[in-house]
Amino acid sequence: MKGIVMVTGAAGGIGAAVVRRLLDDGDRVVGLDADADGLARLGRTVDAARFRGVEIDLRRADAVEAVVAEVEEAWGPIDRLACIAGVLEVGPVTEISDDAVRRVFDVNVLGVLAALRPVGARMAQRGGGSVVTVGSNAGLVPRVGMGAYGASKAAASMLTRSMGLELARSGVRCNVVCAGSTRTPMQVRFQSDVGGDAPVVEGSLESFRTGIPLGRIADPDDVADVVVYLLSDRARHVTLTEVVVDGGASLHG
Repeated sequence: MKGIVMVTGAAGGIGAAVVRRLLDDGDRVVGLDADADGLARLGRTVDAARFRGVEIDLRRADAVEAVVAEVEEAWGPIDRLACIAGVLEVGPVTEISDDAVRRVFDVNVLGVLAALRPVGARMAQRGGGSVVTVGSNAGLVPRVGMGAYGASKAAASMLTRSMGLELARSGVRCNVVCAGSTRTPMQVRFQSDVGGDAPVVEGSLESFRTGIPLGRIADPDDVADVVVYLLSDRARHVTLTEVVVDGGASLHG
């Protein structure tokens, strides 16, 4: 067994793919998610001895802290953290409701912070660790109707990389994977509103959105592979970095 990894958003598309990759590599994984049914489904398809699913509301920082303490007491030190949980609310900046903005920031920003603080502090005390937050290319370039979501992802990236700078001398690495359109349940719901794959792949001049140069929606494994690489010792000299995995959609290097 290689180590212990905590993954938030473990029941979703990218999160579940990351969990499977880590388990295949021999790690033990604690998966956090608000979706108890999704965690149960995932748990039935993986090695139950090395996977533990925890239903949790990431907006409750005290609850996350308690889980971290419990896991470390029962299993040992958490040496890697993947913050993948996220929610999407769309709407023009002039029209989106306060409740929608709060929901996005509560999960995408405060939920990330709730995991970063207790795990990052423990990693620093032990002198090492690796953190990856899954952001979005919407946090890199303006998107029509996605101002709140993009702002939340930009904030999560800055929190993660700032912690990486603060903890670098303690041997803790912190990176961000900026994912583009990926075939997750959240993306499927969004695509049903815009008419399937074609509008996303081809782009839209009316919304100032480029298409996807590689011509396809990403699979969760496409993003998971990069997350797992950055978590691993193979990326031991990589930190404070945003890696864009969007098929070229943001034209961002």
